[in-house]
Amino acid sequence: MGSDVVRRPISDDLASLVRASVAGDETAWNELVRRHAGLVATVIRRFRLSTTDAQDVSQLVWLHLIEHLPKIREPAALPGWLVTTTRHECQRHLRLNSRSVLTDPATMSQLSSGADDIDQDLLAAEQRQVLLAGLAELTDEQRRFLALLVSDPPCPYAEISRILGMPIGSIGPTRIRTLEKLRETRAVQAYLRANGKAAKTGGARHALAELE
Repeated sequence: MGSDVVRRPISDDLASLVRASVAGDETAWNELVRRHAGLVATVIRRFRLSTTDAQDVSQLVWLHLIEHLPKIREPAALPGWLVTTTRHECQRHLRLNSRSVLTDPATMSQLSSGADDIDQDLLAAEQRQVLLAGLAELTDEQRRFLALLVSDPPCPYAEISRILGMPIGSIGPTRIRTLEKLRETRAVQAYLRANGKAAKTGGARHALAELE
């Protein structure tokens, strides 16, 4: 029975949700919000806003998304767009409502340090979203192979060879080919295009390196 189920890549499913939401499908929109509400909430929490302010920022983000949806060409890049938009709204809110705090040089120093931590956390969260979407585009065999490579504790090549029935000597070349397939997925490529050269040489490479 399980073999009759056709699994659609997450990126394809996301594209369908975006198109349906643009067309006015309320169910699709609700699902789109449900899937990404946790990501938006995580970004907001990093800025330590009050409950009321957090709700205001969240509502603004979803309003921006409603306006932006028809312009989205790469649905796989949506998580990154949400992270960036939420961060900007939080920063804007702090600028407008915390002027007295921002005039304190000591506080400014602490805020600068905190902002660096925030950026690192957000980058990691965004990369995880990209990797999950990219992995969903791979075959079951490719995902299983990568899962064994990154298992904790590490799975010895001899054990991978036994489980997958492949010669130990072919594991290295297969690892290279599979990671290249991951880099070529629409989700990863959309992330690279959305973030430009810096992402290609920095964040995305570091995220993929975790699988190497």
